[in-house]
Amino acid sequence: MTNKMPPVLRDHALQIAHHEMAHYVIARALGFETGGVTLTVTMDLRHQGGASISLVRSISSMEDMKEHLEARMMVLFAGAMGQALVSKHSPEKRVDKSKATAILKGELGAEQDYAKIRELRHLLRNIAYPDTDPTSSDRITAELKEITDRVWLRTQKVVEDLADTITELGRVLVEGMVMVEQWGRASDTYEVVLTGAMLERLRLVQVIPPLAVASRS
Repeated sequence: MTNKMPPVLRDHALQIAHHEMAHYVIARALGFETGGVTLTVTMDLRHQGGASISLVRSISSMEDMKEHLEARMMVLFAGAMGQALVSKHSPEKRVDKSKATAILKGELGAEQDYAKIRELRHLLRNIAYPDTDPTSSDRITAELKEITDRVWLRTQKVVEDLADTITELGRVLVEGMVMVEQWGRASDTYEVVLTGAMLERLRLVQVIPPLAVASRS
């Protein structure tokens, strides 16, 4: 069905597919349990997508908590970075950092991801620096920036390392899109659902390498 999609619509669908598959791929690599991935796009370029990720995790120490928070921040950052991958016909895919920032801050969507990141970095800072004076605003701002920059750079490297997997899974997602039937009326919506079981059968998913989160205070 996707060969009948207008090129502009297909290009938009691929960007959003890269976003959702980046969430999915990085989550799996970092040890989160994953489910299905969905995508819906309309002719006027509205979209809705989702990657099912379980946040249930064994946490028995503060170090475990720090690793969990950092890993979750990486998963949230990954969506915008996946959407901002640029190949320019080069064998290496790089993240367009300015585009990824714009996506996170709401200019191109994903503002909910950014809102979660801002909360999680405060939790991570509170654990890493438990003796901070609440009135030390300059110090707190610097610590938050250090945490955010470190996790951002770590995520960028991982997304670029796994860019081929992300973009190929994005292509698979878009190739599965079909037009939604609307009781005999012309439809303007394409959608796809790849269940967790369907994804688990893909060789691309089976070979996603496990990654460690090096959480540092």
